[in-house]
Amino acid sequence: MKVIAFLGSPRIEGNSEILLRETLRGIKEKGHEVIMFRPSGMNISPCINCGGCDTTGECVIEDDMGEIYEAIRKGDRFIIASPIFFFGLPAQIKAPIDRCQAFYCEKYLLNKSIPPGPYGRKGLLVLVGGMQKEIGYKCGGATATAFFRTISVPEHQIVQFPGVDASGEILKHPEALNEVYEAGLKLVSV
Repeated sequence: MKVIAFLGSPRIEGNSEILLRETLRGIKEKGHEVIMFRPSGMNISPCINCGGCDTTGECVIEDDMGEIYEAIRKGDRFIIASPIFFFGLPAQIKAPIDRCQAFYCEKYLLNKSIPPGPYGRKGLLVLVGGMQKEIGYKCGGATATAFFRTISVPEHQIVQFPGVDASGEILKHPEALNEVYEAGLKLVSV
């Protein structure tokens, strides 16, 4: 099984990265292939809403997004680990999500969905942030849900850890690390 993971945080060794690493640990132990993207370190332009993908399903912008498009087509399982910034996902992960407008056009305008493959397609969303209010997690979750549907991932699980803000603070919550480890194993169970 091929697992495609996205680290939505620009912070190095922050809570999102720690949670993602723990999520992937069990997946790797089971022998699954993992491809991880850190969009904050990639050359990814935002969507410019030019309409270039409307008739082709292909984005006209040439940058590192090409690697992500290829991985999404070949993936079986998908993970986004991200903080919540101002009631939503940060720009670093939002740019590649928005660039999946090409998949939206392919699926909904051209009627060509990504095939489910031998294992089907499932997702996992891991959210963490300092805020306690549920609205931020709901907004971030809604964006991820739209992304997952667009790339033909019909179901996904959400785990969230509110009230965790300082870099590395999630390490003080071993139950959170266990929860994402188990969520990773569940994701790759058939």
